[in-house]
Amino acid sequence: MAASRSASDARDLHPPHDRRDSRSLARLLYYRACLSCWVGRRARARDLCQRAVRLCSYDRAYELLARLELPGEDYLHVLARVHAYVRPATYVEVGVACGDSLALLRPETRAIGIDPEPRVERPLGPLQQIFAEASDEYFARHDVVAELGGRRVRMAFIDGLHHFEFALRDFLNLEPLCDRDSLIFVHDCHPLDERTAAREKTTGFWSGDVWRLIGLLKRHRPDLSIHTIATRPTGLGLITRLDPASRVLREHLPELIAEGLATEFDTIAGRKAEALNLFPNDWGALQTLLAGA
Repeated sequence: MAASRSASDARDLHPPHDRRDSRSLARLLYYRACLSCWVGRRARARDLCQRAVRLCSYDRAYELLARLELPGEDYLHVLARVHAYVRPATYVEVGVACGDSLALLRPETRAIGIDPEPRVERPLGPLQQIFAEASDEYFARHDVVAELGGRRVRMAFIDGLHHFEFALRDFLNLEPLCDRDSLIFVHDCHPLDERTAAREKTTGFWSGDVWRLIGLLKRHRPDLSIHTIATRPTGLGLITRLDPASRVLREHLPELIAEGLATEFDTIAGRKAEALNLFPNDWGALQTLLAGA
């Protein structure tokens, strides 16, 4: 059996002749990874998926790799649990898209969604409204607290453009509107590999460079409590112990953006759990974290 596996591995390493060969071999590796999962060999399956995506951008291999690296409920299920547990009176979401995460809102939550091109087809609740604007424009032109009925933001979710500097600006615009115990969630903080973590989208499965936000906040805002919940497909950042009066980010924004953009993926490769403050995707543990926020 061992000799047969070694021979097969050797064939996998044989360089494909063209892009079509690469995709065919990636597909084969993916199916072998599925079989390895089925027989309980998760480490083997993960290795096969990684080899498949090194050959080409094979989305099914990336999706399986996400399930292997980040097991448990996906980010929408986790957010649904948070809504039910926290019952936020107010909520702001940047990056509404089709409204999948807005659909998790409780009827009594007064909510604002922001997206330059929202594609929400389901009807909104009576306390929910969507603004078809870029987030920078929205925050500059609107009195958010007034539009939330005079209440500050209890919970927010940043899921806009997959670029670090936009997520940073969304955070610095939201924090002054929050209280210390408010919750700000950020999607796409745990990239699977360098290709899907790049600024330019060259893969169907793509998280962008939002991961840079976590390291930058750790360096320059040590007063914050920062975690990346290990939810598939690409992690869910959680920032608590906010300081609405802080001016650090706003006063040094150009330099911080330059610093973040200069941060290479190599700085977190091989140490993502430490670099991104990875937190287990376990509802009991997350409840404890939320209770102490």
